Amino acid sequence: MLAVAVALGLVVMVVVVALWHHGPQVNGTAAPSGSSPSAGSPVPAHPSTTTSPVAPSPSTTSSLPPVTTTTNAPLEAQFSSYLGSRQGDVTASVLNLANGQTFRYNPGVVQATASIVKVDIMATLMAQSTASGQPIPAADQQLLHSMIEVSDNESATALWNAVGGPGGITTYNRSVGMGSTVPSSCLQCPGFIYPGWGLTTTTPSDQITLLQSLLFPNARISATDRAEALSLMENITPSEDWGVSSGVPSGVTVALKNGWVPLQNGLWQVNSIGYINGDGRDYLIAVMDNGNPDEQYGIDTIQALSSMVWAAEGPSTTS
Repeated sequence: MLAVAVALGLVVMVVVVALWHHGPQVNGTAAPSGSSPSAGSPVPAHPSTTTSPVAPSPSTTSSLPPVTTTTNAPLEAQFSSYLGSRQGDVTASVLNLANGQTFRYNPGVVQATASIVKVDIMATLMAQSTASGQPIPAADQQLLHSMIEVSDNESATALWNAVGGPGGITTYNRSVGMGSTVPSSCLQCPGFIYPGWGLTTTTPSDQITLLQSLLFPNARISATDRAEALSLMENITPSEDWGVSSGVPSGVTVALKNGWVPLQNGLWQVNSIGYINGDGRDYLIAVMDNGNPDEQYGIDTIQALSSMVWAAEGPSTTS
């Protein structure tokens, strides 16, 4: 379920490291006039947690154990058994931050980001601020809050443009090793009524790398900005707090971002990425699911898989 490239035995420097407009939404994209969320509002799987920046756990403060790819046969069997009767194509990745072991399911598959690309936009903005030595302007800070916490589309479009669009995003992604992520080249794309940045394509492995760049100390994003990024992702509006938080009990740190959108073929892309820490667990997770008949169907699939991961990542497990 996970694909991360981290150098053996080194302190992770820049560890290769969804949801749109506030109001009725489709896929984390602003819903057109007259439309409404499909299948009702998903029930939050985990309550919003703190309002202050996240303090990374000791195991994730400065370095990561050597990363190895493992085969978790029981978890893979659970995934396969469950998905055998489900519509859609799932690809996923999990990185255990305590021991460096990764698990991948259907690796290498590229799918559309929908609104999880907003995390990439945020990281790019923060990296550009660090590189310039100038703080993020107050107006852009406000846009960050609305883009991440309530998944506002207009804020995302404004910041996408502010960082230089696909060129700026690509520069940041390449700098941290996200070689499989391709930013959308259009903001108004043929046959697609939502903001085109949602058609950026990526893999779960690249999303894990992106999350690492926000969690681990590195030269590209300042400690203050990284703490702010994680705080925003910890305080997602309750109606959007679903996905990789499924099965996670209250009191555990959850920083996440979700995305969902009907693609040009009429089927839904649903994604969830995040950081889970507490109750003996410390891991990053990214689950992407293409080909769903509707939004809620994809949410249900991701939540079932995420609950399996929570159980598998318990203290007595190795990956």
